[in-house]
Amino acid sequence: MHASSHPCLRNRLLSLLPQAEFDAVVADLSPVELPRGTIIAHAHEAIEHVYFLCSGIGSVVTVSTEGQRAEAGMFGREGFAPTSGGVGGAMSYHEVTMQIAGEGFRMPVEALMKLLPSKPSFSGLLSRFIQTFATQISYTALAGANFRVDQRLARWLLMCHDRLDTDEIPLTHSIISRMLAVRRPSVTNAIHILEGQKLVVAERSRITMRDRKGLEEFAGGAYGEAEEEYRTLIGAW
Repeated sequence: MHASSHPCLRNRLLSLLPQAEFDAVVADLSPVELPRGTIIAHAHEAIEHVYFLCSGIGSVVTVSTEGQRAEAGMFGREGFAPTSGGVGGAMSYHEVTMQIAGEGFRMPVEALMKLLPSKPSFSGLLSRFIQTFATQISYTALAGANFRVDQRLARWLLMCHDRLDTDEIPLTHSIISRMLAVRRPSVTNAIHILEGQKLVVAERSRITMRDRKGLEEFAGGAYGEAEEEYRTLIGAW
């Protein structure tokens, strides 16, 4: 059994490691505070560290060579980023930015590369998370092409709620607008719809979950499949 007080255990992947591998992995981890806006990976640049969050939410953003941007997915204490580092990739093709402040641990990518061949449980967990994250990205594409803005917002809020210990989600309309790649008036309208259905309560820089089950029903097929795959491949959140 792991020492229950070890802060690394707040990351789901690290908590699942057998003791011997946990001890080896922890030896190469350093604690980090991650204020909102912290960029932990730059698009089209070399990866220096991989990050295992214990709290907060990171946004994974695809950035074209011309500068166009769109959120591909998000991660929190259930995973790590940048995911390309977990399969030996030397460069990140995404920008990874903290959207909700948190804390976690980071590991130099060189140390990660040395650990993976001899730590099968660690390597397997990272690979399974990468698969679930790829599924999340595919549903982001599906939602963007086929679902209304209010349903996409419902999905996004549910995903944030999954990764937090509170019903209060500290988000501004501006952040939501950038992450959903829609204009701010569209975000405002979508929030009003969710409030009208009594699913959330919106205040300045904060949205509070009011009816989780109702929000899941409202989001429809935009939400749930990637989350179920995570439970199947890795376990409960």
